[in-house]
Amino acid sequence: MTRILPTRRRLLGGLAASGLALPALRPARAQDGWPNRTIRIIVPFGAGTSTDIVARLLTPRMSQSLGQPIVVENRAGAGGVVGSDAIAKSAPDGYNLCLGSIASHSVNVSLMPQMPYDVLRDFTPITLVTEAPNLLVVSPSVPAKTLPEFIAWAKQQRNGVSYASAGNGTSSHLAGELLKLKTGAPLVHVPYRSGAQAVTDVISGTVPMTIYQVTAVLPFVRDGKLKALAATSAKRLDMVPDVPTAIEQGIDDFDVSAWHGLFAPAKLPAPIRDRVYTALREALFAPDLQEQLRNQGLLPVAMPPDEFRPWLESDIAKWREVVRVSGAKAD
Repeated sequence: MTRILPTRRRLLGGLAASGLALPALRPARAQDGWPNRTIRIIVPFGAGTSTDIVARLLTPRMSQSLGQPIVVENRAGAGGVVGSDAIAKSAPDGYNLCLGSIASHSVNVSLMPQMPYDVLRDFTPITLVTEAPNLLVVSPSVPAKTLPEFIAWAKQQRNGVSYASAGNGTSSHLAGELLKLKTGAPLVHVPYRSGAQAVTDVISGTVPMTIYQVTAVLPFVRDGKLKALAATSAKRLDMVPDVPTAIEQGIDDFDVSAWHGLFAPAKLPAPIRDRVYTALREALFAPDLQEQLRNQGLLPVAMPPDEFRPWLESDIAKWREVVRVSGAKAD
């Protein structure tokens, strides 16, 4: 459900109208002229990725709300680091934004010791835009109908149980490591070059299990080529209401979703931050856009800025512990 930021009081209006335009108020009034030229949103991943799709769905409506063009620039490289770094080093004037992800602004903090930016120091977190929950699926040959049955079965296997991922350091990899950490199941990571290849090998039975995006695996679940044992979200998903969450099945705090968030350089003035947030929130309210996002397996969020920063701190801490314990490394 989209959350709404309470409307800010316009306290300066009465002062300006009464002629009390003090010098101390000039910076705030100057910001009222924003925006007066094109805004750039960098997507630090390639065209056609989920991050790119989200940006291109949102920007036309945000542009209408803000009254200026918004261009989307793909600048991929190093798991989202290259494009994100460009924004971290840009002017905090509201014309340079980044649509980051769980990789570029959370997981990489722990996976990459030589990061060129500090997420919490060098960015202004504006809002958590969408979440992309996953399903834990297994090959039909696996003799388990629930997550607890799968964990029990895995513990009986002498050599452990392999799980496929979309690659080292991806959310599907770390979700498996988190499951291993919380349950003690002897899971063995098998990285693939893409999620599609991982799913194909689980369907064939080459690898018993994977945790991957709902939209990517759901068609195979419906065809009986995969069995869905758990949703990795905090609540059941509308697309698969009969699949219980891992939390429901006794795995505490197993809320594992990829996500997209909007960021600006550090020290972005709060009035500009709030205008960007309001424009994005209004875009997410559009019923047709919400439907388009859900068809991509993305859940609209629009978390207020004051909530997003502590949420981000918690997410970074969670994956730092998983990386530390598992010894996970990026490709």
